[in-house]
Amino acid sequence: MASEAYRESGVDLDRMDGLKERIKGFAASTHGPEVLDSSGSFAGLYQLSGYQQPVLVASTDGVGTKMKIAAQLGHFESVGQDLVTLNVNDILTRGAKPLFFLDYVAFSNLDPQRLDNLMRGITWGCREVGCALIGGETAMMPQVYSGDEMDLAGFVVGAVERDQLLESNNIEAGNILVGVPSSGLHTNGFSLVRQVFNTDGDPNVLYRRLDELNHQLGEELLVPHRSYYPLMEPVLGLVNGLAHITGGGLPGKLPAILPGDLAAEINKGSWPVLPIFKIIQAEGGISDDEMYRVFNMGLGMVAVCPEANTAKILECLPDAVVIGKMVPRGDGEQVVFSA
Repeated sequence: MASEAYRESGVDLDRMDGLKERIKGFAASTHGPEVLDSSGSFAGLYQLSGYQQPVLVASTDGVGTKMKIAAQLGHFESVGQDLVTLNVNDILTRGAKPLFFLDYVAFSNLDPQRLDNLMRGITWGCREVGCALIGGETAMMPQVYSGDEMDLAGFVVGAVERDQLLESNNIEAGNILVGVPSSGLHTNGFSLVRQVFNTDGDPNVLYRRLDELNHQLGEELLVPHRSYYPLMEPVLGLVNGLAHITGGGLPGKLPAILPGDLAAEINKGSWPVLPIFKIIQAEGGISDDEMYRVFNMGLGMVAVCPEANTAKILECLPDAVVIGKMVPRGDGEQVVFSA
């Protein structure tokens, strides 16, 4: 009787239970021997091993309003994958290996297919970096969300040996800045993008084919966030610092990893700016300064390394490029662009 009353309020416990069983199946495909049986528990269990002096590194984030584009196009695998990738990229900046991941999904109306696709993407993201999906929460909240609205957040925990932790005091004047290309917008700046293209007022614009892209706008906006852990893990011992270039762009994200007395001197013409950024700037009449403060502009990760290690890093990362160097700061900004 209580279950029927709950169903009338907008929450179907039977359907939710069935969905949770499917989620367990997705999660199990990411488990190794470190994941312990947590039957009968609301908490996931992970046995940490193989470290002498481990430092746990954690991050939490969501995909922002990219979720609205995914909903309008009915494609959720990519944002599920993004959810894992962006959080793993964040802990990578401290040199950490991802261990386990948890997700939070809240929605108004239960759409099993939509949730299935979302979980498939999350599973892909976890398997790409060897990270275990050990738990999460799926909440049905019709009084909080309306229509097809959803909320999505992820939580990752990783580990690194204390003496291998990437810290700002490792970075020195003369260190080289190596930029690793992004795959596109990743998961930042979508509120501005949606405004520029008026995707809420005219969702059909997402099917507009742009010659510069060779595909539709919506396809470009849902290109998955590039996963940097598989690329960077082999060269972590060669770098002094890593910056994940997300919201705030190069001027906003690089200073977070730099010592206060140094500045990053960046050559603006040293890497190709992807076509999507040029399109957004032209369509929205946006200044260079704002573009570089909102978007990654074609660089998703920046490594700071000793000059002697640069050639080896570039050999291991074929599409990476030298974009500048570290210099004494003086009284100016911590990120300085040169032509």
